[in-house]
Order: sequence, then structure tokens, then C-alpha cells
Amino acid sequence: MTKVTEKSKLSRRDVLKVAGVGTVAAMGAATLARSAHATPADVDAYFKNVKAAGAKASKVTVDGPEIAENGNTVPVEVSVDAPMTDKEYVKTIFVAAEGNPSPEVITFNLTPASGSARVKFRVRLATTQKIRAVAMMNDGRTFTGEKEIKVTIGGCGG
Repeated sequence: MTKVTEKSKLSRRDVLKVAGVGTVAAMGAATLARSAHATPADVDAYFKNVKAAGAKASKVTVDGPEIAENGNTVPVEVSVDAPMTDKEYVKTIFVAAEGNPSPEVITFNLTPASGSARVKFRVRLATTQKIRAVAMMNDGRTFTGEKEIKVTIGGCGG
């Protein structure tokens, strides 16, 4: 016994319609999935995720230029006013930015052998934004500091 099946005909126009709808849906989902820039709430969520939320605003100094004419390489220094002894030391420094695509900028792990709780790095900033740092002590206490850095476009102000 032979079974005869009827072939379904799908026109080229129908295929293009389905492909077009699928492409638009995929692009829409990708656009809605994530904001182009982290928000202060995203930074708070990041600090909460790394168990550094609720830090006291003290002991941490974030230093950088008031105005960065070139946002591609902005020098930043984070220092913590804390002893670096075996009994009390800064264990981790978390740095986040409120305007970058991802809030996390860098994480430093320190030991008493580090000598001082001071780190320097360069960060790329697309727009004017706050750089926030949280220092976690070896006993779990956390301290925070922040600095707003204005980024000009082409050095012309902004």
C-alpha cells in the first residue's frame, strides 16, 4: 500500500513574511532586554549581589578629574583610610559606574601584605557619571565613597 501525501506549497512571499516577523520580534526582544546604560538602581543591585550593600559613607575616597576631556582613558584612584594589619585590613574594593553598559568596573582583592588600601586604574566613561566604590573589611564591615566625573565630547564641554 502506498500512501499519497499532498505537498504544501509555501510561496517565497510567505517565507519572507515569516522571516521578517521573526527578525523584528528578535530585535525587539534584544532591545527590551537591557538598557544601554546602568542606572543607580543597577549599581545598587550589583553591590547587593556581591554582598556589599548598605555600606557606610565614610573612609573611602574616590579621586579622578573633575572633567575628563577624553572619556576613553579616565584615571581613577580609590583609597581607603584603614590600617592594613593582620587584625584589620581591607579585603576587597568593588568599583562600579552608573552610566556604563554594565555597572561593574573592577574588583580588587587585597591582603595585609598589600601595604596600603590604595588602587589606581583607568576606566572608559561614555557620559558624565558617578564612580562608586565599596571597601569590604576582613570582618565584613563595608564603607563607600563616590565621585562624579564629567565627560566632555571632544574636549568641547558638556
